[in-house]
Amino acid sequence: MPVHLSSPNPLDLHPVAGVQLGFAMAGIKRPGRKDILVMKLAEGASVAGVFTKNRFCAAPVLLSQTHLQQSAGIRALVINTGNANAGTGDPGYQDALKTASFVANQLGIQTNQVLVFSTGVIMEPLPMTRILEGVSQAIHGLGQATWFDAATAIMTTDTLPKACSRVIQVGAETITMTGISKGAGMICPNMATMLGYVALDASIHQDVLNRWVKQLADCSFNRITIDGDTSTNDSFVLISTHHNQAVQIQTGNEPEAKIIFEALKEVSVTLAQAIIRDGEGATKFITIQVKQAQSEQEALKVAYSIAHSPLVKTAFFASDPNLGRILAAIGYSDIDDLQVNLINVYLNDVCVAQAGCRSVNYKEEAAKQVMSHSEFTVTVELNRGHASTVVWTTDLSHEYVSINADYRS
Repeated sequence: MPVHLSSPNPLDLHPVAGVQLGFAMAGIKRPGRKDILVMKLAEGASVAGVFTKNRFCAAPVLLSQTHLQQSAGIRALVINTGNANAGTGDPGYQDALKTASFVANQLGIQTNQVLVFSTGVIMEPLPMTRILEGVSQAIHGLGQATWFDAATAIMTTDTLPKACSRVIQVGAETITMTGISKGAGMICPNMATMLGYVALDASIHQDVLNRWVKQLADCSFNRITIDGDTSTNDSFVLISTHHNQAVQIQTGNEPEAKIIFEALKEVSVTLAQAIIRDGEGATKFITIQVKQAQSEQEALKVAYSIAHSPLVKTAFFASDPNLGRILAAIGYSDIDDLQVNLINVYLNDVCVAQAGCRSVNYKEEAAKQVMSHSEFTVTVELNRGHASTVVWTTDLSHEYVSINADYRS
């Protein structure tokens, strides 16, 4: 059951000028569900992306990275679910290339103007006949699908589609941005999310877009974890269609740039948090906040050490204030000169550890009451600097095991 997450209202998801959407039900894993999505971009659109750092990255990741580097002007994206096309060697790469070439031929563009994405089961060959038939159907339906359709077409073990839009005023101009994401398990991005796409109609220079996609990933999708597993297929793509030429961001230093970036950040954080709220088997949404570190990287080490610990996460599930598990996770966070006698730990506003020891005013009932909530915050004060960060995570439940034990069946 998702934690305070509901399906987006299709009427709240606004079209982005310069993006056409089409989907198909190709029966890649199961019949009767959307599993192919095609995005056609207007000529002149700019696209930037970040991808998984898993060394076993999937064939479509390798191909899409190559096509982005060739800078031919990306005109289309094609996404399939149900099969990750990862761990498939050169045949898998050739299948990804064949998919890109098929889309290019259908749309009258170059093969290297197509980005390919896959998500689903690893080490299984793509069912190419079904893939290409589905892609053809999706292209035939371009312009008829909505962003809600797009969000549902990229789901795997997600229980709900994940999407949001923002319409902002920049001077006298209206800017529209809409994004979708998918993911519920194998979530510990080392760049972005499982799959995420955000498009806006403002004109953003390619150099700025390249910077922004990394910055947006780092403050949203790179701050989530469900199970500590970095997927082979993680991809996050930012699209500027340049449809609204009245708003042009050339350097990122323009007054309008901050307004647009903050709105994009809001969309990205919403999409990233939706993945945690819909985490496989999740019953709780937990914010891990680390303050007073010497660097943000140091703060991240501590935050992820807590967020990845199965012992901590099962305690969260049980609402069991076995808080020694949190201290232990902080202690093995790979900070050699960490002074544990300076550390304070809070559950919401309940101080559970002070100066590295159990707080003299701590009462277990208060901690248990906090942990019984479906949302709460763990705050760690290291008292060794001025840097801070935040990570969002889930508890670890029986249902998580059941979902992943049955994933391929």
